[in-house]
Amino acid sequence: MNEYAVLWDWLSFGVRWLHVVTAIAWIGSSFYFIALDLGLVKRPGLPEGVHGEEWQVHGGGFYHIQKYMVAPASMPEHLTWFKWESYSTWLSGFALLAIVYYAGADLYLVDRNVLDVPAWGGILISLASIGLGWLLYDLLCKSPLGKNDTALMLVLYVILVVMAWGYTQLFTGRAAFLHLGAFTATIMTANVFLIIIPNQKIVVADLKAGRTPDPKLGLQAKQRSLHNNYLTLPVVFLMLSNHYPLAFGTQFNWIIASLIFIIGVLIRHYFNTVHARKGTPHWTWGLAGVLFIIIMWLSTVPQVLTGETKLSATGQTFVASTHFPAVRDTVMGRCAMCHAAVPGYEGVPYPPKNVVLDTDASIAEHAREIYLQAGRSHAMPPGNVSGITDEERQLIVTWFEEAR
Repeated sequence: MNEYAVLWDWLSFGVRWLHVVTAIAWIGSSFYFIALDLGLVKRPGLPEGVHGEEWQVHGGGFYHIQKYMVAPASMPEHLTWFKWESYSTWLSGFALLAIVYYAGADLYLVDRNVLDVPAWGGILISLASIGLGWLLYDLLCKSPLGKNDTALMLVLYVILVVMAWGYTQLFTGRAAFLHLGAFTATIMTANVFLIIIPNQKIVVADLKAGRTPDPKLGLQAKQRSLHNNYLTLPVVFLMLSNHYPLAFGTQFNWIIASLIFIIGVLIRHYFNTVHARKGTPHWTWGLAGVLFIIIMWLSTVPQVLTGETKLSATGQTFVASTHFPAVRDTVMGRCAMCHAAVPGYEGVPYPPKNVVLDTDASIAEHAREIYLQAGRSHAMPPGNVSGITDEERQLIVTWFEEAR
Protein backbone atom coordinates (compact mmCIF):
# COMPACT_ATOMS: atom_id res chain seq x y z
CA MET A 1 0.00 0.00 0.00
CA ASN A 2 2.82 2.40 0.78
CA GLU A 3 4.21 2.01 -2.74
CA TYR A 4 0.80 2.87 -4.13
CA ALA A 5 1.40 6.64 -3.93
CA VAL A 6 4.68 6.31 -5.85
CA LEU A 7 3.19 4.06 -8.52
CA TRP A 8 0.17 6.32 -8.85
CA ASP A 9 2.40 9.37 -9.27
CA TRP A 10 4.32 7.64 -12.07
CA LEU A 11 1.04 6.57 -13.68
CA SER A 12 -0.10 10.20 -13.60
CA PHE A 13 3.20 11.28 -15.16
CA GLY A 14 2.99 8.63 -17.89
CA VAL A 15 -0.58 9.45 -18.85
CA ARG A 16 0.20 13.17 -18.76
CA TRP A 17 3.11 12.57 -21.14
CA LEU A 18 0.82 10.59 -23.47
CA HIS A 19 -1.73 13.39 -23.33
CA VAL A 20 0.87 15.97 -24.32
CA VAL A 21 2.17 13.84 -27.20
CA THR A 22 -1.29 13.18 -28.65
CA ALA A 23 -2.29 16.83 -28.16
CA ILE A 24 0.76 17.96 -30.12
CA ALA A 25 -0.25 15.64 -32.97
CA TRP A 26 -3.86 16.87 -32.94
CA ILE A 27 -3.05 20.57 -32.66
CA GLY A 28 -0.37 20.28 -35.32
CA SER A 29 -2.68 18.69 -37.88
CA SER A 30 -5.51 21.09 -36.99
CA PHE A 31 -3.36 24.19 -37.41
CA TYR A 32 -1.86 22.83 -40.61
CA PHE A 33 -5.17 22.13 -42.33
CA ILE A 34 -6.71 25.45 -41.33
CA ALA A 35 -3.63 27.26 -42.68
CA LEU A 36 -3.78 25.14 -45.84
CA ASP A 37 -7.48 25.82 -46.31
CA LEU A 38 -7.03 29.57 -45.90
CA GLY A 39 -4.04 29.63 -48.25
CA LEU A 40 -5.68 27.88 -51.19
CA VAL A 41 -5.49 29.82 -54.45
CA LYS A 42 -8.04 29.65 -57.27
CA ARG A 43 -6.33 29.51 -60.65
CA PRO A 44 -7.60 29.01 -64.21
CA GLY A 45 -7.47 25.47 -65.49
CA LEU A 46 -8.13 23.67 -62.22
CA PRO A 47 -9.93 20.31 -62.53
CA GLU A 48 -13.70 20.35 -62.16
CA GLY A 49 -14.79 20.54 -58.55
CA VAL A 50 -11.43 21.82 -57.25
CA HIS A 51 -11.91 24.79 -54.93
CA GLY A 52 -8.24 25.81 -54.93
CA GLU A 53 -4.67 24.60 -54.85
CA GLU A 54 -1.40 25.35 -53.11
CA TRP A 55 2.25 24.52 -53.68
CA GLN A 56 4.33 23.88 -50.58
CA VAL A 57 7.96 23.03 -49.98
CA HIS A 58 9.20 21.03 -47.01
CA GLY A 59 11.92 18.52 -46.24
CA GLY A 60 13.65 18.99 -49.57
CA GLY A 61 10.57 18.24 -51.66
CA PHE A 62 7.60 20.00 -53.24
CA TYR A 63 3.95 19.27 -52.54
CA HIS A 64 1.08 20.10 -54.88
CA ILE A 65 -2.21 20.10 -52.94
CA GLN A 66 -5.71 20.52 -54.34
CA LYS A 67 -8.94 20.74 -52.38
CA TYR A 68 -12.32 19.54 -53.59
CA MET A 69 -15.00 21.55 -51.85
CA VAL A 70 -17.47 18.66 -51.86
CA ALA A 71 -15.76 15.56 -53.27
CA PRO A 72 -13.86 14.36 -56.35
CA ALA A 73 -15.74 12.70 -59.19
CA SER A 74 -14.46 9.28 -58.12
CA MET A 75 -13.07 7.83 -54.94
CA PRO A 76 -9.24 7.78 -54.77
CA GLU A 77 -7.57 4.45 -54.17
CA HIS A 78 -5.98 5.56 -50.89
CA LEU A 79 -7.58 7.98 -48.44
CA THR A 80 -5.89 9.23 -45.24
CA TRP A 81 -8.16 10.06 -42.30
CA PHE A 82 -7.25 12.43 -39.48
CA LYS A 83 -9.19 11.41 -36.41
CA TRP A 84 -7.13 9.33 -33.99
CA GLU A 85 -5.08 12.33 -32.92
CA SER A 86 -8.28 13.89 -31.55
CA TYR A 87 -9.65 10.70 -30.02
CA SER A 88 -6.35 9.81 -28.34
CA THR A 89 -6.01 13.30 -26.89
CA TRP A 90 -9.47 13.18 -25.33
CA LEU A 91 -9.11 9.62 -24.04
CA SER A 92 -5.73 10.31 -22.44
CA GLY A 93 -7.05 13.59 -21.02
CA PHE A 94 -10.05 11.89 -19.47
CA ALA A 95 -7.78 9.19 -18.04
CA LEU A 96 -5.65 11.93 -16.47
CA LEU A 97 -8.78 13.61 -15.10
CA ALA A 98 -9.77 10.32 -13.47
CA ILE A 99 -6.29 9.60 -12.10
CA VAL A 100 -5.66 13.04 -10.60
CA TYR A 101 -9.05 14.62 -9.89
CA TYR A 102 -11.40 11.68 -9.40
CA ALA A 103 -9.04 9.40 -7.48
CA GLY A 104 -7.86 12.42 -5.47
CA ALA A 105 -11.23 14.13 -5.28
CA ASP A 106 -10.94 15.06 -1.60
CA LEU A 107 -7.79 17.06 -2.29
CA TYR A 108 -7.94 18.25 -5.90
CA LEU A 109 -11.61 18.29 -6.92
CA VAL A 110 -13.86 19.10 -3.97
CA ASP A 111 -13.38 22.23 -1.90
CA ARG A 112 -15.85 21.92 0.97
CA ASN A 113 -15.44 25.60 1.72
CA VAL A 114 -16.91 26.24 -1.75
CA LEU A 115 -19.45 23.39 -2.02
CA ASP A 116 -19.76 20.79 0.70
CA VAL A 117 -20.41 17.60 -1.27
CA PRO A 118 -18.92 14.10 -0.96
CA ALA A 119 -16.24 13.03 -3.40
CA TRP A 120 -18.68 10.94 -5.44
CA GLY A 121 -21.00 13.94 -5.69
CA GLY A 122 -18.22 16.10 -7.08
CA ILE A 123 -17.36 13.41 -9.64
CA LEU A 124 -20.99 13.16 -10.79
CA ILE A 125 -21.19 16.95 -11.16
CA SER A 126 -17.97 16.85 -13.18
CA LEU A 127 -19.21 14.15 -15.58
CA ALA A 128 -22.63 15.73 -16.01
CA SER A 129 -21.26 19.19 -16.79
CA ILE A 130 -18.84 17.89 -19.40
CA GLY A 131 -21.51 15.84 -21.18
CA LEU A 132 -24.23 18.49 -21.03
CA GLY A 133 -21.81 21.05 -22.47
CA TRP A 134 -21.58 19.16 -25.74
CA LEU A 135 -25.36 18.67 -25.97
CA LEU A 136 -26.02 22.40 -25.51
CA TYR A 137 -23.32 23.37 -28.00
CA ASP A 138 -24.56 20.92 -30.63
CA LEU A 139 -28.16 22.13 -30.30
CA LEU A 140 -27.05 25.73 -30.80
CA CYS A 141 -25.02 24.86 -33.89
CA LYS A 142 -27.97 23.01 -35.42
CA SER A 143 -30.45 25.77 -34.54
CA PRO A 144 -31.17 28.78 -36.80
CA LEU A 145 -28.49 30.63 -34.79
CA GLY A 146 -25.91 28.26 -36.30
CA LYS A 147 -26.35 29.93 -39.69
CA ASN A 148 -24.81 33.14 -38.34
CA ASP A 149 -21.20 32.37 -37.39
CA THR A 150 -20.61 35.65 -35.57
CA ALA A 151 -23.77 35.49 -33.47
CA LEU A 152 -23.13 31.83 -32.71
CA MET A 153 -19.60 32.52 -31.49
CA LEU A 154 -20.81 35.36 -29.25
CA VAL A 155 -23.45 33.14 -27.64
CA LEU A 156 -20.90 30.36 -27.18
CA TYR A 157 -18.53 32.81 -25.52
CA VAL A 158 -21.24 33.87 -23.07
CA ILE A 159 -21.78 30.19 -22.22
CA LEU A 160 -18.07 29.72 -21.61
CA VAL A 161 -17.99 32.75 -19.30
CA VAL A 162 -20.94 31.36 -17.35
CA MET A 163 -19.23 27.98 -17.10
CA ALA A 164 -15.99 29.65 -15.94
CA TRP A 165 -17.90 31.30 -13.10
CA GLY A 166 -19.99 28.22 -12.38
CA TYR A 167 -17.05 25.87 -12.03
CA THR A 168 -15.45 28.17 -9.45
CA GLN A 169 -18.67 27.82 -7.41
CA LEU A 170 -18.39 24.02 -7.49
CA PHE A 171 -14.75 22.97 -7.32
CA THR A 172 -11.30 24.04 -6.21
CA GLY A 173 -9.74 26.77 -8.35
CA ARG A 174 -7.35 24.27 -9.92
CA ALA A 175 -10.18 21.87 -10.76
CA ALA A 176 -12.37 24.70 -12.05
CA PHE A 177 -9.79 25.67 -14.68
CA LEU A 178 -9.12 22.05 -15.58
CA HIS A 179 -12.84 21.37 -16.01
CA LEU A 180 -13.37 24.43 -18.16
CA GLY A 181 -10.61 23.05 -20.38
CA ALA A 182 -12.17 19.57 -20.36
CA PHE A 183 -15.60 21.08 -21.09
CA THR A 184 -14.17 22.83 -24.16
CA ALA A 185 -11.97 19.94 -25.27
CA THR A 186 -14.93 17.57 -25.13
CA ILE A 187 -16.82 19.84 -27.51
CA MET A 188 -13.81 19.83 -29.84
CA THR A 189 -13.38 16.05 -29.87
CA ALA A 190 -17.13 15.47 -30.16
CA ASN A 191 -17.07 17.74 -33.20
CA VAL A 192 -14.61 15.36 -34.79
CA PHE A 193 -16.23 12.13 -33.60
CA LEU A 194 -19.91 13.01 -34.10
CA ILE A 195 -19.92 15.57 -36.93
CA ILE A 196 -16.76 15.90 -39.01
CA ILE A 197 -15.82 12.24 -39.48
CA PRO A 198 -19.44 10.95 -39.88
CA ASN A 199 -20.13 13.64 -42.49
CA GLN A 200 -17.01 12.69 -44.39
CA LYS A 201 -18.00 9.01 -44.26
CA ILE A 202 -21.40 9.87 -45.74
CA VAL A 203 -19.67 11.69 -48.58
CA VAL A 204 -17.42 8.68 -49.21
CA ALA A 205 -20.41 6.32 -49.18
CA ASP A 206 -22.29 8.55 -51.64
CA LEU A 207 -19.33 8.56 -54.01
CA LYS A 208 -19.01 4.80 -53.90
CA ALA A 209 -22.74 4.47 -54.61
CA GLY A 210 -22.58 6.92 -57.49
CA ARG A 211 -24.64 9.58 -55.71
CA THR A 212 -23.85 13.30 -55.58
CA PRO A 213 -22.79 14.24 -52.01
CA ASP A 214 -24.71 16.95 -50.16
CA PRO A 215 -22.57 20.14 -49.97
CA LYS A 216 -24.12 20.92 -46.57
CA LEU A 217 -22.16 18.07 -45.03
CA GLY A 218 -18.86 19.69 -45.94
CA LEU A 219 -19.98 23.14 -44.80
CA GLN A 220 -21.11 21.78 -41.44
CA ALA A 221 -17.82 19.97 -40.92
CA LYS A 222 -15.89 23.09 -41.90
CA GLN A 223 -17.79 25.20 -39.34
CA ARG A 224 -17.02 22.76 -36.53
CA SER A 225 -13.36 22.54 -37.61
CA LEU A 226 -13.10 26.34 -37.49
CA HIS A 227 -14.56 26.36 -33.98
CA ASN A 228 -11.95 23.82 -32.92
CA ASN A 229 -9.24 26.00 -34.38
CA TYR A 230 -10.24 29.03 -32.31
CA LEU A 231 -10.74 27.04 -29.11
CA THR A 232 -7.35 25.30 -29.19
CA LEU A 233 -5.14 27.95 -27.57
CA PRO A 234 -7.45 28.64 -24.59
CA VAL A 235 -7.66 24.90 -23.92
CA VAL A 236 -3.86 24.62 -23.91
CA PHE A 237 -3.67 27.47 -21.38
CA LEU A 238 -6.29 25.87 -19.14
CA MET A 239 -4.53 22.51 -19.24
CA LEU A 240 -1.25 24.12 -18.18
CA SER A 241 -2.83 26.43 -15.61
CA ASN A 242 -2.70 23.90 -12.74
CA HIS A 243 1.02 24.70 -12.49
CA TYR A 244 0.37 28.43 -11.99
CA PRO A 245 -1.74 29.32 -8.94
CA LEU A 246 -1.75 33.02 -9.84
CA ALA A 247 -4.12 32.00 -12.63
CA PHE A 248 -6.49 29.60 -10.86
CA GLY A 249 -6.06 30.45 -7.18
CA THR A 250 -7.12 34.08 -7.06
CA GLN A 251 -10.42 35.82 -6.40
CA PHE A 252 -11.14 36.70 -10.04
CA ASN A 253 -9.97 33.42 -11.56
CA TRP A 254 -13.15 33.03 -13.61
CA ILE A 255 -12.61 36.44 -15.22
CA ILE A 256 -9.01 35.45 -15.98
CA ALA A 257 -10.25 32.29 -17.71
CA SER A 258 -12.81 34.31 -19.69
CA LEU A 259 -10.17 36.74 -20.93
CA ILE A 260 -7.91 33.87 -21.96
CA PHE A 261 -10.54 32.79 -24.50
CA ILE A 262 -10.46 36.27 -26.04
CA ILE A 263 -6.65 36.24 -26.18
CA GLY A 264 -6.67 32.83 -27.86
CA VAL A 265 -9.17 34.01 -30.47
CA LEU A 266 -7.11 37.15 -31.16
CA ILE A 267 -3.94 35.13 -31.75
CA ARG A 268 -5.69 32.65 -34.03
CA HIS A 269 -7.34 35.54 -35.91
CA TYR A 270 -3.91 36.99 -36.62
CA PHE A 271 -2.50 33.77 -38.05
CA ASN A 272 -5.68 32.87 -39.92
CA THR A 273 -5.74 36.32 -41.54
CA VAL A 274 -2.08 36.05 -42.55
CA HIS A 275 -2.57 32.54 -43.96
CA ALA A 276 -5.56 33.78 -45.94
CA ARG A 277 -3.35 36.54 -47.38
CA LYS A 278 -5.75 39.21 -46.11
CA GLY A 279 -3.18 41.35 -44.34
CA THR A 280 -1.30 41.35 -41.05
CA PRO A 281 -3.55 42.57 -38.22
CA HIS A 282 -0.81 43.45 -35.75
CA TRP A 283 -3.39 45.13 -33.53
CA THR A 284 -4.43 41.68 -32.32
CA TRP A 285 -1.09 41.27 -30.54
CA GLY A 286 -1.39 44.69 -28.93
CA LEU A 287 -4.88 43.96 -27.65
CA ALA A 288 -3.82 40.49 -26.46
CA GLY A 289 -0.94 42.11 -24.57
CA VAL A 290 -3.28 44.60 -22.88
CA LEU A 291 -5.63 41.80 -21.84
CA PHE A 292 -2.72 39.80 -20.45
CA ILE A 293 -1.62 42.79 -18.36
CA ILE A 294 -5.19 43.01 -17.02
CA ILE A 295 -4.97 39.32 -16.14
CA MET A 296 -1.71 39.91 -14.26
CA TRP A 297 -3.37 42.74 -12.32
CA LEU A 298 -6.44 40.63 -11.52
CA SER A 299 -4.21 37.90 -10.11
CA THR A 300 -2.78 40.31 -7.52
CA VAL A 301 -6.15 41.10 -5.96
CA PRO A 302 -6.21 39.21 -2.64
CA GLN A 303 -8.87 36.58 -2.24
CA VAL A 304 -11.28 37.13 0.61
CA LEU A 305 -11.58 33.92 2.64
CA THR A 306 -14.42 33.46 5.08
CA GLY A 307 -15.53 30.62 7.30
CA GLU A 308 -13.68 27.76 8.89
CA THR A 309 -11.64 25.36 6.77
CA LYS A 310 -13.24 21.91 6.80
CA LEU A 311 -10.87 18.99 7.15
CA SER A 312 -11.51 15.88 5.06
CA ALA A 313 -11.70 12.41 6.60
CA THR A 314 -8.27 11.60 5.19
CA GLY A 315 -6.86 14.81 6.64
CA GLN A 316 -8.27 13.96 10.06
CA THR A 317 -6.40 10.64 9.96
CA PHE A 318 -3.08 12.37 9.40
CA VAL A 319 -3.71 14.92 12.15
CA ALA A 320 -4.59 12.12 14.59
CA SER A 321 -1.26 10.36 14.01
CA THR A 322 1.15 10.30 16.97
CA HIS A 323 3.87 11.46 14.57
CA PHE A 324 1.93 14.56 13.50
CA PRO A 325 3.31 17.02 16.10
CA ALA A 326 6.90 16.24 15.06
CA VAL A 327 6.01 16.37 11.36
CA ARG A 328 4.23 19.67 11.87
CA ASP A 329 7.32 21.12 13.54
CA THR A 330 9.47 19.87 10.66
CA VAL A 331 7.20 21.34 8.00
CA MET A 332 6.85 24.62 9.86
CA GLY A 333 10.61 24.88 10.23
CA ARG A 334 11.72 23.58 6.83
CA CYS A 335 8.86 24.35 4.43
CA ALA A 336 6.64 27.14 5.76
CA MET A 337 9.26 29.80 5.01
CA CYS A 338 8.00 29.60 1.41
CA HIS A 339 4.70 27.74 1.78
CA ALA A 340 2.94 30.40 3.83
CA ALA A 341 0.19 32.88 3.04
CA VAL A 342 2.91 35.53 3.18
CA PRO A 343 6.25 33.76 2.48
CA GLY A 344 9.22 34.91 4.53
CA TYR A 345 11.85 33.67 2.09
CA GLU A 346 13.43 36.45 0.05
CA GLY A 347 12.46 36.37 -3.63
CA VAL A 348 9.34 34.25 -3.07
CA PRO A 349 6.36 36.64 -3.13
CA TYR A 350 3.70 33.90 -3.30
CA PRO A 351 3.53 30.35 -1.95
CA PRO A 352 4.80 27.98 -4.70
CA LYS A 353 1.93 26.21 -6.50
CA ASN A 354 -0.38 28.03 -4.07
CA VAL A 355 0.42 25.36 -1.47
CA VAL A 356 0.23 26.88 2.03
CA LEU A 357 1.59 24.74 4.88
CA ASP A 358 1.18 26.97 7.92
CA THR A 359 -1.74 25.25 9.69
CA ASP A 360 -2.48 21.73 10.91
CA ALA A 361 -5.29 21.40 8.36
CA SER A 362 -3.21 22.50 5.37
CA ILE A 363 -0.34 20.17 6.32
CA ALA A 364 -2.71 17.22 6.70
CA GLU A 365 -4.51 17.90 3.42
CA HIS A 366 -1.17 18.01 1.56
CA ALA A 367 0.24 14.92 3.26
CA ARG A 368 0.67 12.99 0.02
CA GLU A 369 2.58 15.83 -1.67
CA ILE A 370 4.80 16.32 1.40
CA TYR A 371 5.47 12.56 1.44
CA LEU A 372 6.43 12.43 -2.25
CA GLN A 373 8.27 15.74 -2.46
CA ALA A 374 10.16 15.81 0.85
CA GLY A 375 9.96 12.23 2.10
CA ARG A 376 10.38 9.71 -0.68
CA SER A 377 12.31 12.18 -2.85
CA HIS A 378 14.54 15.18 -2.20
CA ALA A 379 12.66 17.50 -4.57
CA MET A 380 11.71 19.78 -1.70
CA PRO A 381 13.04 22.03 -0.34
CA PRO A 382 14.81 23.11 -3.59
CA GLY A 383 18.53 22.64 -3.14
CA ASN A 384 17.72 21.75 0.47
CA VAL A 385 17.97 25.46 1.28
CA SER A 386 16.35 24.95 4.69
CA GLY A 387 18.67 22.07 5.65
CA ILE A 388 16.13 19.31 6.18
CA THR A 389 17.86 16.22 7.57
CA ASP A 390 17.57 12.58 6.53
CA GLU A 391 15.99 11.84 9.88
CA GLU A 392 13.30 14.44 9.27
CA ARG A 393 12.62 13.02 5.82
CA GLN A 394 12.28 9.54 7.34
CA LEU A 395 9.89 10.95 9.93
CA ILE A 396 7.64 12.25 7.12
CA VAL A 397 7.75 8.84 5.42
CA THR A 398 6.85 7.01 8.65
CA TRP A 399 4.03 9.45 9.42
CA PHE A 400 2.43 9.09 6.00
CA GLU A 401 2.85 5.33 5.65
CA GLU A 402 1.57 4.48 9.13
CA ALA A 403 -1.41 6.84 8.80
CA ARG A 404 -2.35 5.25 5.49
